[in-house]
Amino acid sequence: MTKIDESRPFLPVNIAVMTVSDTRSAADDRSGDTLAGRIEGAGHVVADRRIVADEMTEIVAALESWIADPEIDVVISTGGTGVTGRDVTPEAFEQVFEKKIEGFGELFRWISFQKIKTSTVQSRAVGGVAGGTYLFALPGSPGACKDGWDDILQYQLDNRYRPCNFVELMPRLQEHTGR
Repeated sequence: MTKIDESRPFLPVNIAVMTVSDTRSAADDRSGDTLAGRIEGAGHVVADRRIVADEMTEIVAALESWIADPEIDVVISTGGTGVTGRDVTPEAFEQVFEKKIEGFGELFRWISFQKIKTSTVQSRAVGGVAGGTYLFALPGSPGACKDGWDDILQYQLDNRYRPCNFVELMPRLQEHTGR
């Protein structure tokens, strides 16, 4: 049975939020605001937040800096997951992934299908792990951010969620490195 086990103490995680856009600023980043509000509302910490241009090198550089930062547990991005020429977020994420979490994108599209039907085929949401940091890329609309957080990430980033969650695996993400 899936549920929150109230007998376990909540463990907040440090989450970096990246908005991938050539046109957004802090004043009009509705998708980033949606994620940040939900993250903080759930009791987690928005440890960093950046707006990054739709450029492979800039996205990879931001990811690598957060992966190297021991204070960042999770990165969630919004934007750049479509199919146009400037949409390179999934390719940037895949450059840094050590392991891909296939089910994240699959589940996101299944949830999205319930709301926008076949338009979800245009989403290339992805998830993975690198350097002990979870990495998730969501589409650039506030609705997609709500779906990704409300229906997937809020549960998987809550250590009380049963039968299993990503948080309880954090200490084991770097077993292969001997750390």
